[in-house]
Amino acid sequence: MKPSIRWVMVGAILLVLREVVPAADWTQFRGPGGVAVSEETGFPLKWSETEGLRWKADLPGRGASSPVVAGGRVYVTASSGFKENKLHVLAFDATSGKKLWERTIWSTGSTQCHPKTCMAAPTPVTDGKAVYALFATGDLAAFDVDGNQLWYRSLVSDYPTITNQVGMASSPVLHKEVLMVPMDNAGESFLAGIDKKTGKNLWKIERARDINFLTPLVIDNGGKAEVVFPSPKELAAYDVDTGHKRWSYESADVASGIPSPFPGKDGLLIPGKQLVCLKPATDGTTPTELWKMSEMQTGHMTPLYYRDHIYGVNGAGALLCVDAAKGETVWKHRLKGPFSASPVAAEGKIYLVNEEGTTFVVEPGAEPKTLATNKLKGPMLATPALADGAIFLRAEGTMYCVGAKK
Repeated sequence: MKPSIRWVMVGAILLVLREVVPAADWTQFRGPGGVAVSEETGFPLKWSETEGLRWKADLPGRGASSPVVAGGRVYVTASSGFKENKLHVLAFDATSGKKLWERTIWSTGSTQCHPKTCMAAPTPVTDGKAVYALFATGDLAAFDVDGNQLWYRSLVSDYPTITNQVGMASSPVLHKEVLMVPMDNAGESFLAGIDKKTGKNLWKIERARDINFLTPLVIDNGGKAEVVFPSPKELAAYDVDTGHKRWSYESADVASGIPSPFPGKDGLLIPGKQLVCLKPATDGTTPTELWKMSEMQTGHMTPLYYRDHIYGVNGAGALLCVDAAKGETVWKHRLKGPFSASPVAAEGKIYLVNEEGTTFVVEPGAEPKTLATNKLKGPMLATPALADGAIFLRAEGTMYCVGAKK
């Protein structure tokens, strides 16, 4: 069946734009559309190392990248070797955990980074026909579902000044035939629109030479697909087909560096020094600022919009609930951090994974309630994937599938 496009009405404009995927798929960082919400049901509530697991599998190396799921296959990346110069892309059967294939490429770029991260930090993206894997070394590869290499790019060979001594973690996003690859760094920075079939540039936009770890967001604005990508000084929206800058919002408030933009009910939410809610104009003019608040400082995690509220954990380990219409804090709920993974939601529950490998299942409402505290072996920096009635959790050297066995 030929993919169609899902348009979700948000206020007076269309904000969330994503290709329709089967309900069981989780195709990119924070899931389809970058909304971090699954419409499925039947997810587990409690689990541990000894119960509630569908399967677990060893990974060949480290990784902070999240798993993605499509067509009954789980794709994940890893990096290994003395200098982390061995880069891995793996596919597992989502039901049994059987490793279907593993492909390895050697890094062509620098592997220097902060000890907390590694070369397998960007999350791959899939359309169900192929998987596209970007590594912090600037190596980019595409494989079909059976592991056949479709194409490969060494971005540092094409653009030799690319450099980042602390590591890169921005993930690629996909819309129709265009793979958008973010490469903000201390050297030649750019956002590239790449033909997903050939790996060749369709367009390339110069960006400020500065370190940036966040992932772009694809939206619809007045019937036009745009990719929204903040930098330390401005939020810019580019035409997905041409790379032409459609509009920008200049403010130091959007200088997040790590948390990514995400869609809300009434506008576009940009975490940074303050959480800013913007309503983009359809004519390319400066967007309208609806509200902003300074209390939602979430460190590494991207906050979650869910059922008219925004959720995120601050540096003190408190889960904040914010009224999405007003930008006002409703309540705070103490959890044990620290957290790097972003929260995800389904069935009226929020799943939050701390760095030790503990997942808190929280039921929000007028009064929040922690329904379960589930511990697995960490460390865990990766955002979970919700697919096929299971929760896919990626630890540094282990892939877990939590759910009823089939």
